[in-house]
Amino acid sequence: MKTHLKFTAILLIAVSFFTRLSAQSFIHPGIDMNREDLELMKYKTLSGEQPWKGAFERLKAETQLSFKVETYAHVISGPYGKPDIGGTDLSKGAVMAYNCAVLWYITGQEAYAEKAVEIIEKWSESLRSLDENNAKLLVALSGYKFCNAAEILRYTYPGWNENHTEAFTKMIMSVYYPLLRYYFPQANGNWDGAIMHTLLAIAVFTDNRLLFDNAVYHYLHGKANGSLIKYIFPNGQCQETTRDQGHVQMGLGEFAGAARIAYTQGVDLFSAGDNRLALGYEYTSRFLLGKDIFSYGEPSHRDKDLRNDYGIEYVYQHYKAQGVDMPYTRSICDRVRDKSSLILLTAFRADFQNRNTKQYPLSCSKVAYPSGALRTSSVKIPEDAVWVSPGDSLQNILDEVANKGKTVFLRAGEYKLNKTLRIPSKVHLIGEGTATVLMFSSSVRTAAVMAATSDMSDVVIENMVIEGALDHNAGFDPNSGRFERQKRYANNLAGISFRSERNNTLSRIKLKNVSVINFSRTGVYISGAEDITIESCDFTENGTFVVPGPRLQHNLLLQRIDKAIIRDSRFDTSLHGAGVVLDHCRSLDIENCEIARNAWHGILLSECSGITVSKNLIEGNDGCGILSEFLYKGSASLKIHNNQIQYNNGYGIETFSVTDLSVSENRYDRNGRLSDQEHFSSDKILQMEKIAVY
Repeated sequence: MKTHLKFTAILLIAVSFFTRLSAQSFIHPGIDMNREDLELMKYKTLSGEQPWKGAFERLKAETQLSFKVETYAHVISGPYGKPDIGGTDLSKGAVMAYNCAVLWYITGQEAYAEKAVEIIEKWSESLRSLDENNAKLLVALSGYKFCNAAEILRYTYPGWNENHTEAFTKMIMSVYYPLLRYYFPQANGNWDGAIMHTLLAIAVFTDNRLLFDNAVYHYLHGKANGSLIKYIFPNGQCQETTRDQGHVQMGLGEFAGAARIAYTQGVDLFSAGDNRLALGYEYTSRFLLGKDIFSYGEPSHRDKDLRNDYGIEYVYQHYKAQGVDMPYTRSICDRVRDKSSLILLTAFRADFQNRNTKQYPLSCSKVAYPSGALRTSSVKIPEDAVWVSPGDSLQNILDEVANKGKTVFLRAGEYKLNKTLRIPSKVHLIGEGTATVLMFSSSVRTAAVMAATSDMSDVVIENMVIEGALDHNAGFDPNSGRFERQKRYANNLAGISFRSERNNTLSRIKLKNVSVINFSRTGVYISGAEDITIESCDFTENGTFVVPGPRLQHNLLLQRIDKAIIRDSRFDTSLHGAGVVLDHCRSLDIENCEIARNAWHGILLSECSGITVSKNLIEGNDGCGILSEFLYKGSASLKIHNNQIQYNNGYGIETFSVTDLSVSENRYDRNGRLSDQEHFSSDKILQMEKIAVY
């Protein structure tokens, strides 16, 4: 076995990152601000400097000492606040406590400190439980405010004593922490952003290093929608971009708030993913300002108000100090600054003052972006092409042109089919990009698109969407459709399934600029074929929990394929499977693809030979970035080089019993829990479900 390992500077950074987490002691005060930051805020305010002076005056006007503290033992908070038994009171109390603690620090007026103590003390004495739909979110959104207030008082106000610390700690550890400790990545990502925000605040207040490290790890590696890499895509689009912009701003703000606490304690999450958080803010700010954006799915125009309450000023100031230019974010800050109070007042780091850092533009990933039907190519339609419109019998037309080398042009529209579409040989099926959508009724089983014969050949499918959901772009919550598709008995349907009974009977198949999305089974499954090309495609959100079970349905599964090229394509967010699975394949290249956020491995290789994996972005997968497993012989002649492999839960690359393995020039960042980013074993070890030992 030939193996060349190149441990880059990024890998060394990853090692020092994990070492630093365990070694560092906590700074106090040290949640949103350390003592120097508090002093800067106080000095600037009392000196009458803007924007501190204006923010201070607005905060004073919002903070009435006549505020009546209403507490409950059992808080009930349902969806959209219905029912609401104590939820609003808890939320208002947290806001008021933080406001008063900051005003105490600036003015020295004990009345503010006394009010903050009163709020915290009364809730600490009374609160026992929270219940209903929004319980986790309410706790997550109020917890860090309470912790910030208590942290300031504990270390700056003589009237705060150990009894206050004991009572508050008891509340946050016995009521707040149990609701949050397992996160909730199944919800939209703003929930876990808020949960991490509060868990980090609790960790600092209670000096709990284990909890702090756990939240930081989840920030980078959380499953489903729960991590930064899951929430913000490599182009800056957010998981909730197609939902509404209010929730996007909320989600960004919560991830930023969590990163801010970590930064106060010397852990830099802002730079993670090549400044991924900044990319999310800029992408969203551009859209909020009315500029065009590329989006997978239709970006929502709901709730496009410019808000000042999602940490935007702090984020802008932070990245500005690091030399990251954010012109769209800066423009929004300029527009909302005179409406902000506490968030603006607390947005400035003492360490960042008087920096004149040269500004550099953000860069987003160009790997396979855009891909799928978004990347429609200009194709000259032949004069003898057959033009088809929605409502025409597409299957009858394909049957008529079978084996004639004809082009079938699908005009824009939704083609709603009640039977599996069977593709004959020698046909070029082309659409008008995202405007051409093939959809299938719930009566269709097994696969939406199949080969008409077992020796199908010379087929091109290009420039269209093949949709697995019953509605295309329906609803405003992209997470809701997942709940239905993940059920065990959900519609058991694959996207494209070209399968032969023997090897190499299917041949010369090309998929180009095709989006295959939202199928409960594998998005694209090709078996027993040769000479396959998959170019600029987007196979996303396929592969769920349907029988025969998880980890058997994927975005792309190629089985017993000879000679294939997969390039410039996107294989993201398989809900229970891998991005790409190669099973007994030979002579195949995967190049310049985005393979991300899948619930298993990025790429899984089983008994393959002559495989090259190069120039790909492989990130945020819940297993390894790349795994070559052993079944009975192992794989051979694998070349893995020049890939960006980051934030996967397993190793960046792991192999078992591979002969002639070449690994070089890969760039790693924070894969797995260990400093080792690669694991190569000559042992013939089967991959099995890990069993916990108690």
